[in-house]
Amino acid sequence: MIKAENIQKSFGQLQVLKGIDLKMEVGEMVAIVGKSGAGKTTLLQILGTLDKPTAGSVRYGDTDVFSLTNNELADFRNKKIGFVFQFHQLLPEFTAVENVMLPALIAGQSRREAESRAKELLSRFRLSERFLHKPSELSGGEKQRVAVARALMMKPEIIFADEPSGSLDSANKAELHQLLKQLNKDTGQTIVIVTHDNELARLSDRIIQIKDGKIL
Repeated sequence: MIKAENIQKSFGQLQVLKGIDLKMEVGEMVAIVGKSGAGKTTLLQILGTLDKPTAGSVRYGDTDVFSLTNNELADFRNKKIGFVFQFHQLLPEFTAVENVMLPALIAGQSRREAESRAKELLSRFRLSERFLHKPSELSGGEKQRVAVARALMMKPEIIFADEPSGSLDSANKAELHQLLKQLNKDTGQTIVIVTHDNELARLSDRIIQIKDGKIL
């Protein structure tokens, strides 16, 4: 599904990634682990097309994603990739339903179609009573479930999660971990997770350990 070759990334004189080669298959749940500063998040951002490498290539199937124009890449990202971040990144002025709808509205879907899909996803995650609640009215665990629903809105081929449970307490953390694992099992969704959490990493099919910008 994804093939990355010789991924290098430098910020000025600092070389963060030093030649990463990896492949990810359809339906895999992969954890990327390593100490702070090892390059985990930088790699995830490049694999997720949020940042470009200094050298190397990333292919999704036959598509060399960094050969696309900026507009083509933005469209590819919107339709093919979902993201879940540590601090949910929900827009505070919008309700749960509106936050989940956003990717579909950006893609030009009708409001009725987007709202129906958003409510279906939120109901799946036991948030049917929170449709009209804004982020300030939700618990930490509920915010992350809304964020996962938003990531699934466009039925993406892959979800990238960057420390998705890093800001949660132990009960909400365990619930989110099981949600991601069940999602992978039920839908065959490919999920790539950057995490410091050993329990979440152990739920994955494969663990990739990074140290000093290289895969161990």
